[in-house]
Amino acid sequence: MTAALVLPGLMMNVAAAQSYNLTVAGASPGGLWSLLGAGLDSAMKAEFPGSTVTYQTSGGGLANVAVLQRNDASLAIIEDAVLQRAREGEAPFREPTDDIRVLANLYTWAPMQPVMREAFAEEYDIDSFADIGEVKPPITIAINKRGNIASSVAETMLETIGASPEEVKRWGGDIIYAASGEQANLIQDRRADMILNSLFVGHSSLMQAGTSVDLTLLPLPEEIVQAVTASTGTTPFVIPGGAYEWAPNDVPTVSISATLAVRSDMDEQQAYDLTKAIYENYEKIAGVHPAMKTLSPEIMASVEVTPYHDGAARYLKEAGLR
Repeated sequence: MTAALVLPGLMMNVAAAQSYNLTVAGASPGGLWSLLGAGLDSAMKAEFPGSTVTYQTSGGGLANVAVLQRNDASLAIIEDAVLQRAREGEAPFREPTDDIRVLANLYTWAPMQPVMREAFAEEYDIDSFADIGEVKPPITIAINKRGNIASSVAETMLETIGASPEEVKRWGGDIIYAASGEQANLIQDRRADMILNSLFVGHSSLMQAGTSVDLTLLPLPEEIVQAVTASTGTTPFVIPGGAYEWAPNDVPTVSISATLAVRSDMDEQQAYDLTKAIYENYEKIAGVHPAMKTLSPEIMASVEVTPYHDGAARYLKEAGLR
């Protein structure tokens, strides 16, 4: 009888004493992803005292696939569009890979925003993103640097409407590859007619640009949204009307999401414990930045482009989230 009473107590103490020391591959030392690393660390500590999640700088989502495959980090932040490319073996990946799984979405609201100078849109009678391919204007478009997944998605979006970089140059236009901060300067200085980048709604660079040049947001027709999401692994998104003074109407587009990914061979119980920690303490992650305030367990459980790890799937089923 004594043994029967003591043994469960010992088992509970062992469970309570469990702790993990992990690394999460992100991107640059600063920025939102480093804050997400701190949020993950707080969530793990809340569920498993003594645990640590250390943020590890990296080249970003594309590079983080290789980081996981080499087992150079326990966790990695990887965009949904990157995961689809990896699974299908599209460039820069040489062959399809099926050794990456996910635990959660971290955010789903980094939409591709087609922002055009209003004067250019009026001159060429452009009302929607698809009009660019029909009108074929001599347009200069600024997209993110090569090697960034937002740049790749932008190219796919343009190709979908018949405005590949080669076509744009044939029309007398150009594609400029520039970092997010540089793009705002380009459109303010009229060196670019449009920027097409993945940014949070209300991003400071767009707000600033809108103070010195009249801008407009171009909506994507439904068929373009469907084609781009199927091709890239992005998700449909609507930028709400009034998000900018110069964009009074809802604007349909597509959004890049960021996931928390792991190797498929991670121990199932460990994956379960990690998932439980971040879902039941998601406020720790949502609180790292105002842009994260809409995070919820339901959003975290909405990844479709890549399977959840078996341990994560077990937790999500128990929690009634999938």
